Amino acid sequence: MGNRERDGYVLTDDASRVDVDRVHRWLAEESYWATGRSHDLVARSIEGSLPYTVLRDGEQVGFARVVTDGATFAWICDVFVDERHRGHGLGVWLIDSIVEDMTDRGILRLLLATRDAHEVYRRSGFTPLAGPGRFMEIDRRPTRNAILGLA
Repeated sequence: MGNRERDGYVLTDDASRVDVDRVHRWLAEESYWATGRSHDLVARSIEGSLPYTVLRDGEQVGFARVVTDGATFAWICDVFVDERHRGHGLGVWLIDSIVEDMTDRGILRLLLATRDAHEVYRRSGFTPLAGPGRFMEIDRRPTRNAILGLA
C-alpha cells in the first residue's frame, strides 16, 4: 500500500511508523475491548500483524492492524482513532484502505468485530455474518463482558 495522503493526514502500512507506546495507551486505557492489555502483549500483537497508521504532522492519530495468512483470510482489529481527530472520516478511510489493500493481495474474506461501530463498517461493505452458527470460539479475555456489552 505504501503511503496515502488526504486533508493533511498520511495513512501508511510502514511498521516502523507505529508508536507502540501510544497504541498501548489507546488500547489499554481508552478502548473497551483491550482494557488493561499489557505493553508487551500490544507490542507482540503488532509484530505479528500488518499494522496501519494514520499520522498528522508526524504524530500518530489512528491505528488498525490486520491478522492474516496472506492468502485466504484477514481479521481487522484494534481499530482506533484518537478522540481529537474523530469526525473527519479517518476510520472509514482507514478501513476502506485496508479492504482495498487486502483485495489487492487477493484476500477475499475479511472479518472484524465491533460492539458499537456497525454503521462505520457497513459503509465499507461489511455485513453481519451470513452463517454465525458455524463459528465457534474459546474466549478467555478478561474484557469479554465489556466487548459483548454485558458489563
